Amino acid sequence: MAGAIIENMSTKKLVIVGVILLLFQAFAFMVGGLIAPSPTTSVTHLATKCVDTSKYREDKKWFMPWGPNQCDKIRSFDEAMNKRIEANNIVFAVHIPMQEKEMNPWFQFLLVILQFDIAFKKNNHIKEGAVVTIDVGLAYRDDKVSEWKEMAHSLEQRKLQCVLTFPETLENEGRHYNCDILPFMELGSVAHKYYLLNIRLPVVERKKINDGIGEIKDIQLISIHQNGGFTQVWFAMKTFLTPSILIIMIWYWRRITLMTRPPVLLEKVIFALGISMTFINMPVEWFSVGFNWTWMLLFGDIRQGIFYSMLLSFWIIFCGEHLMDQTERNRFSVYWKQVGPIVFGSFCLFIFDMCERGVQLTNPFYSIWASDVGTELAMSFIIVAGICACLYFLFLCFMVFQVFRNISGKRSSLPAMSKARRLHYEGLIFRFKFLMLVTLFCAAMTVIFFIISQVNEGHWHWGDHTVQVNSAFFTGIYGMWNLYVFAIMFLYAPSHKRYGGEQSSGQCITGDAAANSGEDIQLTTTITHVDGPTELYKMTGKEAQE
Repeated sequence: MAGAIIENMSTKKLVIVGVILLLFQAFAFMVGGLIAPSPTTSVTHLATKCVDTSKYREDKKWFMPWGPNQCDKIRSFDEAMNKRIEANNIVFAVHIPMQEKEMNPWFQFLLVILQFDIAFKKNNHIKEGAVVTIDVGLAYRDDKVSEWKEMAHSLEQRKLQCVLTFPETLENEGRHYNCDILPFMELGSVAHKYYLLNIRLPVVERKKINDGIGEIKDIQLISIHQNGGFTQVWFAMKTFLTPSILIIMIWYWRRITLMTRPPVLLEKVIFALGISMTFINMPVEWFSVGFNWTWMLLFGDIRQGIFYSMLLSFWIIFCGEHLMDQTERNRFSVYWKQVGPIVFGSFCLFIFDMCERGVQLTNPFYSIWASDVGTELAMSFIIVAGICACLYFLFLCFMVFQVFRNISGKRSSLPAMSKARRLHYEGLIFRFKFLMLVTLFCAAMTVIFFIISQVNEGHWHWGDHTVQVNSAFFTGIYGMWNLYVFAIMFLYAPSHKRYGGEQSSGQCITGDAAANSGEDIQLTTTITHVDGPTELYKMTGKEAQE
């Protein structure tokens, strides 16, 4: 076999392949923009104030805000004071979803955010560093007549972050504080039709529990879930792309194994990239529709982390293997300084994810954002991750610049060649440079997607700053990854076509006359143990004899 498909395929066929891939890329964006709805939906629920009239609190009693078995309700705390109802006997009840609606496994996850409506009072203001203690229970059922079954129960604390936007005067009593929203609950699956939250704010004065939290008027819960229509489009894309990448990966590796030489590092890394793409493509999420797999969110994050690591490492090795000053090519150990930080960063991502979503498998009310230390850690992590992603892209641009400079140095030998051979090498250089520019574009879009995903995931915890991510962005980037991996495996697969009818397997292309032999010595290596997938791979090696 002589070289790879990228250098032996005719320009006309390469253009056709490029146009087809471009059309698929446009289709991926159109699927998200025209077919899929927005990725998520948020619904605001105002908690109903129920009164626990039982003399002895019953642990198994659940309070419904509406329906035939609805609780005894009060409209305000003023009414509770008039009726001499203690704060410990008031239960805030929220039913998810709204009346006459049902939850669905297609929603994939349920995220709930908490916001307090607190009125300003001169004699009951919010103390600095005030912490709210919340006694919360979560129950579920799958029809409107059966009993509620407890799913989780926890005693949580959330620090109030409230500010006054007006002077502390008597005239302003009754006006509300401006309070940040607080993380409250996250479920990794939506396996049941109905969910019920019962929230108590226990008051114990001698222990200063819920002391100095101001005059709470209402509690609002914001529920966020993935849209079922978006989930179906997402699953359909995964189902279609999985066999496509799997088939091209098997085809690519079969061609590699048919060669007389062993595969080089670049070919192995391309194959590993295909495996990681197949791993993230596998539509195992279909099972989450029929099974209550609460760990699917964590599993999805792990898969994406593995793919990120492989993709970023591939780009480093892909550029590095084409550098002239790479004295020890085809050795993975050479790249430990570049790949090591990528692996370490991915491991930190995994630890960060386990600290929150790992704990949420047993306690859905846990949040790393609930404490000051956790919030600072999470914010710092997101900021550092974004900065590192940008630095990685700049470093990749520097490596691509070095590759282009090295190729330009070799290009100075082209004028001494015959016209046919010069045009051949110029064509190879143009194709390679175009592929490198496409690689830079994919890297830039990946970095942007990573940063926006981190901000979008955390914006509910931050408060004011919101980033809206369109469905087309999700489907377009996901399609771009698959098309890029597909193109790399296709273009770097060994070609059966022989340029110029040469028959040598260990040598590069030779001239028709003895006078042309010097051209190959300048541009390529004639050492038989230095093999590679393409002529440019050999051409840029430092081992080339002068």
